[in-house]
Amino acid sequence: MHVITNYTAKAGAEAMLSRLLRVSMEPALVVSLIDISDSNRWLEGGSIRYVPLQLQSVAGAVPAIVRLSQLIAKERPRVVLCWMYHAMIAGVLAARLSGHRVPVFWNVRQSLDDPSALSWNTRQAVRLARRLSRLPDGIIFNSARAMEHHRNFGFRNDNMEVIPNGFEPVAVQPACRKPEVFGIAARLHRQKDHGTFFRAAAMVHQRHPATRFLAVGAGLRDDNEMVRSMMAESGLPDSAIMLRGEVADMDAFYRSIDVLVLSSRTEGFPNVVAEAMSYGRPVVTTDVGEAAAVVGDTGLVVPPGNPNALAEGMCRMLDIDFPGYVDLSTAARRRVDENYSLPQVVRRYDTFIGHG
Repeated sequence: MHVITNYTAKAGAEAMLSRLLRVSMEPALVVSLIDISDSNRWLEGGSIRYVPLQLQSVAGAVPAIVRLSQLIAKERPRVVLCWMYHAMIAGVLAARLSGHRVPVFWNVRQSLDDPSALSWNTRQAVRLARRLSRLPDGIIFNSARAMEHHRNFGFRNDNMEVIPNGFEPVAVQPACRKPEVFGIAARLHRQKDHGTFFRAAAMVHQRHPATRFLAVGAGLRDDNEMVRSMMAESGLPDSAIMLRGEVADMDAFYRSIDVLVLSSRTEGFPNVVAEAMSYGRPVVTTDVGEAAAVVGDTGLVVPPGNPNALAEGMCRMLDIDFPGYVDLSTAARRRVDENYSLPQVVRRYDTFIGHG
């Protein structure tokens, strides 16, 4: 049984859960505390079943935990794997209420680089999870930095392991031009720090007027007043950037850019970084979560919250000659294939959960 806080998006945790379900040989029940989108039900009808608990407010938390405990008692799963803080709390409490002795594992998907970038609700969940952290049979972190941060914050468990996200190989064509288009893929949220991205993009555009930018993610649309305000404040002209909002075809996004940019203030294991690299797209990223470890020497890493440093990183990419860009592109793809292959990661999940 997988328990996840919300399964309506295709962000990092949701995407990794979907990959795990697709390649797993075992039947599974996916329980979302909030809801499940139709796009995330694509495995339904086979060995995968989905149950949304429709939790809408804090007042509904106790009934949701009781409902989850009833599901555990009825289904008698071999193991319960809880994704993200709220699901971690609900899962470990529901398992105790169920009367069915079942191993419960937590799956932490977030570093604590900048806790102030998290919502108030999430910060409270982190504090409560810290108090309950001895209860699960084991804790998975998707980055070494996440495990270090949570240990320092007070998470205590004798069975903790880092298991990164896994990715499938992508068929791509060799690079055919120097970098021209920078892309960012992140929902509009203070954690993602789009303000820094827009300011950096404006600086780059002033120095290299032919450069273009592409932004995708929930909220990143022309009719969003918050986005319009950030762009106006940054000085980035409308003609330099395309705002596409949330897109289903991420394959087309990665193929249409030359370099990915991550401007986040905090992350766990940012999927978009490794996904872009699997398409042979080098990355300019802030030093958050596991981003620097994933990129290695195939891209550029800058401090978070620093538009000047982010702009300088993008300009360095623009200054690379074509053979140098091809080398980075090839190295980025190879790094993901060698270190973050999906079959390898799935085996690590199976080993940890099976012998936790």
